[in-house]
Amino acid sequence: MGSRFNQRDQKRKVNKIYNIAITVVSILIVIVAVSIFLSDDGTDTEKATTEPKQTVEKDTKKKVDEPAGKEEDTDLTKEDEDEDSKTTEEGTEENTEDGTDTDTNTDTDTNTDTNPDTDTDKAEDKLVEVEGNGDGNVATTYKSESWKPVGTEQSGEHTTSFQKNSVDWNEMSKAIAHGAGIDQGNMKLWWLQNGGSSNTAIGTVSEGDNPKTFRVYIEWVDGSGWKPVKVEELKTNDKKYK
Repeated sequence: MGSRFNQRDQKRKVNKIYNIAITVVSILIVIVAVSIFLSDDGTDTEKATTEPKQTVEKDTKKKVDEPAGKEEDTDLTKEDEDEDSKTTEEGTEENTEDGTDTDTNTDTDTNTDTNPDTDTDKAEDKLVEVEGNGDGNVATTYKSESWKPVGTEQSGEHTTSFQKNSVDWNEMSKAIAHGAGIDQGNMKLWWLQNGGSSNTAIGTVSEGDNPKTFRVYIEWVDGSGWKPVKVEELKTNDKKYK
């Protein structure tokens, strides 16, 4: 009986030892597996962390390098602008020289052409004061040899017309304005009457609000129109209230 008990006790001890060993081995296996798993995750994490850094560094280098290229482009652009500016200045100088010649030619042409306003001024310069007819309302009487007919649109036998705004009326107004030295567009025609014959007329006019009044004598020239022959500067407008 005693020997059997000992044998069983030894088996139990051996079984315990086996169980402990198995447990220890299992624990070691688990520890090794966990450590391997953790070491793999750490490696992947480092790789993942390292790659973005490298990418960021590459991008940063590109961004740092780009301004240098822009500066080169800017320098090239400035050089192009300088060349264009020089070309423009040269073209401007040539145009200026050409423009000077053109202005000279224009002045020559202007001096050569006949200017109606200049003719009018000359006519005013050639006014000659003459003796009046004794009218007490006349301040000054004058004539001019430079007065010419103002032209006409009429043809055939002429018949004087005192109908307002007729062709003959408008041509008489033009001749009266020419004799008085007044702009026809700013002239007030106070009175227009027959001058004592079928081819003469007399108009009383003033300019705008200017109180100075003129009595203008005109006559018809066949084929050429009405022509001023004498002008009287009046002291007062004797037709204003008629």
